[in-house]
Order: sequence, then C-alpha cells, then structure tokens
Amino acid sequence: MKYKPVKNFIGDELIDGGGEKLDVCSPLDGSVISKVSLSAAEAVDKAVHTAKEAFPAWSNTTIKERVQVFFRYKQLLEENMDELSKLVQEENGKTYDESKAEVLKSAELTEFACSMPQLISNEILEVSKGVECREEHHPLGVVASITPFNFPNMVPNWTIPNALVLGNTMILKPSEIVPLSANRIAELLKEAGLPKGVFNVVHGAQEAVEAICDHPEIQAISFVGSTRVAKIVYQRGCSNLKRVMALGSAKNHLIVLPDANIEMTASNVAASMTGCAGQRCMAASAMVAVGSVDHIIEKLCEEARKIIPGKNLGAIISKKAKERIENYITEAEKDGAKILVDGRNYKVEGKENGFYVGPTIIDYVRPEMRIAREEVFGPVLSIIRTKDLDEAIEIENSSNYGNAAAVFTQNGGYAKYVAERASAGMIGVNIGVPVPREPFSFGGWNDSKFGVCDITGKSSIGFWTKLKKTTIKWNPESKVNWMS
Repeated sequence: MKYKPVKNFIGDELIDGGGEKLDVCSPLDGSVISKVSLSAAEAVDKAVHTAKEAFPAWSNTTIKERVQVFFRYKQLLEENMDELSKLVQEENGKTYDESKAEVLKSAELTEFACSMPQLISNEILEVSKGVECREEHHPLGVVASITPFNFPNMVPNWTIPNALVLGNTMILKPSEIVPLSANRIAELLKEAGLPKGVFNVVHGAQEAVEAICDHPEIQAISFVGSTRVAKIVYQRGCSNLKRVMALGSAKNHLIVLPDANIEMTASNVAASMTGCAGQRCMAASAMVAVGSVDHIIEKLCEEARKIIPGKNLGAIISKKAKERIENYITEAEKDGAKILVDGRNYKVEGKENGFYVGPTIIDYVRPEMRIAREEVFGPVLSIIRTKDLDEAIEIENSSNYGNAAAVFTQNGGYAKYVAERASAGMIGVNIGVPVPREPFSFGGWNDSKFGVCDITGKSSIGFWTKLKKTTIKWNPESKVNWMS
C-alpha cells in the first residue's frame, strides 16, 4: 500500500478506530492505496470530549488571534498544492487539474474566513436617549461536519475555516471512501498552530454518523451527501435538539433556447455534465431543449467527444457506482430514448481495472423516465425536448430537487423570466455550473437542502453562531420615554 493505514485524529494523536478495516481503493486503477479503520460510537465520544475540553480556551481567544491560524493554514494549502492535489486525484479519481481546482477553492474559502473580524464586528446603537443595544456573535460549542466522497478537500473546507474562526471546536467525519485528505488537513491545521483538540477527525460509516446525531454535547451538524441520508441526519439530529444543515441530491436543469450562442452553450454544457466525472451536485443532469436547437445539440456532441476518460475526464468513484450509472443509460435506451454519445463499457489503456464512464448524451428523454427524475451522478446528460419556455420551466419546477438551474440565451428578457421562475437556490445565465463565489453562499432549495442558512459565505455565520443582545443604560438623568 502506498499510504499507511488511516487512523482517527483526536487531540493531535492518531488513534485506531477499532472497528472493521476497509480498503481504500484508487478509482484510477482499482488499486488498494490504504486501509481505514471504521469507528464506533466510543471514538465519537472521545473526540467530543477532547473538543469540549478545548472549547473554553479557543472560544475565549479573540477572533483576531484565531484568524492568524487560518492565514497560516491558507499559506500551507498553497505551499502544499501539488501534494494535496495528487492526494485528491488518487483517492477520488479526478483529473489533476480538477483536483488542483478543488484545493484552490479551499484556499479561497479560508481567505473568506480570514475576513470574519470585519463581518461580525459587534453592532451597537443608541436606541433611545441614554440607552444602547449591543449585538454579539458567540460560538455554539462542539460542532460536527459530515462530508462526502466527491470533494475530499473542498467540502471539509466549506465548514472548517468558518466554524473554527467563529470560535467553535469541531469533529469531522469524512466519507470512509476518501479518508486520506481529511487527515492531511488535520496535519496542516496543527502545523498552522491550531491548538490541540480544536479540530478532530473520526473515520467511520453509519454507526459514527448516528453517534454524531445522538451525542448530547454536539450542538450543530452540517451534512453533505444524498437526499435520502440528508433527511435521516436532519430528522435524527433535530430530534436531539441540534441545529442541522443537511445538503442533499440534485437534478440540475439547463434550459437551452434557440438563440443561445452555439459555441459558448455547447462548451459550457459539456463541461458541466462531465466535470468531476459528473460526480458533483452542480453537474448538468438534464438539458431542456426549447424548440429547434438541433444545431446546438450537434455542437454539444462534438464537444463531448473531445472529453476522453483517463485524459481529461476522471474516474467514477467505484465499480458499483459505474454499474449503477451504466444501468441508467441502458434503461433509458430500452424506454425509447436515443443515445447520441455512448460512454458505456469504457476501458482506459494501462488502467483496465479503473472505473470509467465516458461522456454520454441521451436525446428524446421523456420527463417521466427514471433518468429524467433521479440523480445519476455521472457524466450523463439527458435531453428533454419542449415546445416553449413555459413548458421547460414547468419541467424544472416539477423536480423534487432545487440545487441549481441555468438558462442559455442571448435574450435578457428570457433570462430574467427563467431566473424569476426556476425553483432552485442557485441560478446561472449562460453558465453551466452557477456556483457562487465568496462572500455569496452555496445552498439549494427543496429536497436539495434541509435546515436554515447556507453552508458557505456570509449566510454560514448565522448557522455557526448564536446572538447575544445586551441593552445598557447608565445615565439616570436622561429623559425617559416608552423605549427606555
């Protein structure tokens, strides 16, 4: 194995989880690169106890001092960019460029956290003569973050910098499929000067997640994963009186009008459907073709054929996931859809044991088909044809999910019409992956998110802190009215 067995990182110590040993396989070639020990509830309890002990000193440190750790952490992310990118590539299967973009985004997220002193400076106002009101943000205590396999470096950094800069201590439970990046993050935070116990990593599967949801000392949980599990985590965490923000699945619709710029639309849609091998909640999953757009579809297929697995297209996370994706394609074909570009049964020379699906474009998909309704999570685009824009919006609105939607047009009126009516939390105009950049926040609607606030940006401040309001009066001579 290339890497040592992965252990829990608790209070700056590496501690074996004590449970079942799971192989960590690289999707690139199917090889075993490490092993991870799955943790039981006892490991979660130990991590929580450690984080609770660290909380008083960390929360009483001024935010200006806490931020200094993350200035150094950002620098370490940049200094170790190549190593961190290769680690993501190996355990997740992304291309190197995609992996590097992920780590660069982590640095951007950290940079935003370093601006927190300016964003949460205490507000004070003389509300009546001689009477002042003050508002202060206070940390919650011990919090937890449960993250998925598809972004081993970035998604943990959606929560770590903001939550810790705001004074909380944290337990991270990464996906057991990609445990290596999480421990490397912990090492870099330690090197940056983060005090012992402020950040802890517990590796595990269902039992560890359930222990996090049930632990009485954990005040808040963020979760990113499938909607099925997001609902479970949200309900279980809330039933234990915790704050929970759970991000789930997506079915993102890209509405393409006949007047759309051919080159820009084709390249954007192709990149959106295949980026990170389609294994991201912002991927284009359904293209809603309004009217006569065959000229754009033809160019889209041309662009898709330029994307080659093993070269500029990464691997699928597992053999099971590859089989599931290909079953969706086969089922759609049997139901009458037309395969324009077929990525099934793809083998990469020299990496025959890797897990690859090539770009796949399926035309004449009907809205009632399973592939049109469910998240495929692969480099697969379904084309649904409509007569007019209202029918396209109706299809987008009918989805249970609401992460993202986009429209491709050169008509500002049409763009505004779609943006106002699409039932999604993130909207793109001539952009296939409309991810907001800091300080704007990431978060969807409907069954794509459960809970309040968003996971990044300014909106996250409300999730990771509680407000204390203080009203002060010192001057008894001040004129008294009903407000004082």
